[in-house]
Amino acid sequence: MTAPVVSPARTAIASAHRIVVKVGSSSLTTAEGGLDPARLDALVDALAARTAAGSQVVLVSSGAIAAGLAPLRISRRPRDLATQQAAASVGQLTLAHAYANSFGRYSLTVGQVLLTADDVVRRSHYRNAQRTFDRLLALGTVPVVNENDTVATEEIRFGDNDRLAALVAHLIGADALFLLSDVDALYSGDPRKPGAVRISEVASASDVDGVQAGSAGASGLGTGGMASKLAAARLASSAGIPVLLTGATEAARALTTADVGTAFAPTGSRLSARRFWLGYATDANGRLHLDDGAVAAVVGRRRSLLAAGITGVDGDFEAGDVVELLSLAGEVVARGVVGYDSAELPSLIGRKTHDLPEEQRREVVHADDLVPLHR
Repeated sequence: MTAPVVSPARTAIASAHRIVVKVGSSSLTTAEGGLDPARLDALVDALAARTAAGSQVVLVSSGAIAAGLAPLRISRRPRDLATQQAAASVGQLTLAHAYANSFGRYSLTVGQVLLTADDVVRRSHYRNAQRTFDRLLALGTVPVVNENDTVATEEIRFGDNDRLAALVAHLIGADALFLLSDVDALYSGDPRKPGAVRISEVASASDVDGVQAGSAGASGLGTGGMASKLAAARLASSAGIPVLLTGATEAARALTTADVGTAFAPTGSRLSARRFWLGYATDANGRLHLDDGAVAAVVGRRRSLLAAGITGVDGDFEAGDVVELLSLAGEVVARGVVGYDSAELPSLIGRKTHDLPEEQRREVVHADDLVPLHR
């Protein structure tokens, strides 16, 4: 009997040395809001086995807000930010203590890392976070990461830990990303409804173009849903990191043979930390609209953006800010560091370089400061 063919993505995931594993609230807590010790221990069992096999593991764990509900006698996840922060303040201690005790069964030390969006948006914070992770892993600890819900505001939140996990995966130079949830794989539609087809392999971005992914978890305890997991998987895979998306109950198989769930093959090359930060982590302060020739030059030939190829400018920004570059159809095709203030550009757009004053004969976005995004 012929053995089943294992995809290159699954082979890479199974043998990855440095991995990021993300688990959602619904996979760790009960419907009433408290932590489920059996579920948490089962996850730690699988992570400890992977560590014992020689891998470095970073765990991105939701659950702080959910874990804080029961002690505060709150029956359901609050919608207002202040109460969410209060619940996170209580629940984060509970969650960290539970992980420390559970990993302690294997004589593994846990290091808690709480991040806000500022920590990856601001370049200096991003580099500090890199150094912290590298040192924690070198010391043999298991970093446990969560968004710092206690201090994050609506304006600086990641929104869900799936995106955070994808950003952390690139930040630490991970070889694979695991997204664990309460669904066993990616489906073409709601798996609870007839006609939904399980998707085992995603080899290119077009493989998931028709997928209808929900935006909320069934338990009501999380914030992501399948839509955020799909977005995170696409983000990581487009930057060269293979991804396995599966259920938390399949963690043991996922972390050994990788023969469960949905595997996402890398669809792009791995970017340097700076270029990934520029393309995916930091916020854009404005938009430049490009004609077709400029899109072809920037995306196809990796050239600098010149004033002649710009058709419009949106936003209030300064030279040195990050801006998005859009096609005529309104699709974001690249991001880059702009060389002019927004007030300077309207008089320059559409003009050839040799027609500009000598002091303005420079690139609007230099090729070295520009990251095309996969279309």
